[in-house]
Amino acid sequence: MKILFLILFIAVSVVHLAASFVSNKKLRAATKGFILLFLLLYYLFAAETKNGVLIAAIATSWLGDVLLIPPGNGWFAAGGISFMISHFCFIAVYVLKVSFSLVNPVFTVFAGLVYVLLIALVFKALKPTTPKKLYGGMIFYLSCNAAMNLFAFMLLLSNPCLATALTYVGAVFFFASDSLLFLTKFYKKPMWRDHFPVMITYIIAEFLITQGIMMLG
Repeated sequence: MKILFLILFIAVSVVHLAASFVSNKKLRAATKGFILLFLLLYYLFAAETKNGVLIAAIATSWLGDVLLIPPGNGWFAAGGISFMISHFCFIAVYVLKVSFSLVNPVFTVFAGLVYVLLIALVFKALKPTTPKKLYGGMIFYLSCNAAMNLFAFMLLLSNPCLATALTYVGAVFFFASDSLLFLTKFYKKPMWRDHFPVMITYIIAEFLITQGIMMLG
C-alpha cells in the first residue's frame, strides 16, 4: 500500500504542478487537497513507528492547503494560522530528536542571522504593496518558519546523516515556498509562472521532511 500511495502522491503532484504551470485554476484547486492526503497515507503505511506530532504537522499543512484555495485575505490568514501550527508541530518533532549538547551555538547563531536577513529582504520588497493589517502577521509567520528551519538545522548539527540532511533541506524548501507565496500574492511585479514555484518547493519540502523523519525512526 505504501508504494500505491507514494505513486498517487507523485501523480497528483505532477498534475497539480502542470496545472499551476499553465495557470489552470480549476484543476489546481481540484488537485491541491489530495497532495498531502496521499503523503500522509504514504507515511502511515510506510513508517514502522508512527509519530503523532508529525501526523499533526502534515494534517495541519493539509488544512492550510484547503483554506488557501478560496480567494480573499480572510482565507489567506486562516490558511496561514493553520500552517503556523504545522511549523510548531514540526519544531516539536525536531526538539525531541536534537542532542543539544552536540550543537555548536556559533553555527546556530550565524544561521539565525541569515534567516533574519532573508526575512528583512522579503518584507522590504513587500512593504509598499502588502495590506497593513496582514503585514505584521506575515512577518511573525515567516519568523515561525525560520524557527522551524533553525531546529531542523540543529537536528542536522547534532546528528549529521542522510535523514537529517533531507529534513533540513526540506525545511529550507518550505521557507523558500512561503517566501515565494508572499511575493506571488503581494509583490508589485508578477512572479514567474505564478504558483508553480510556490508549489514545487512546497511539495518537495513536505516530502523531504516526512521522509527524513521517517528514516530517523
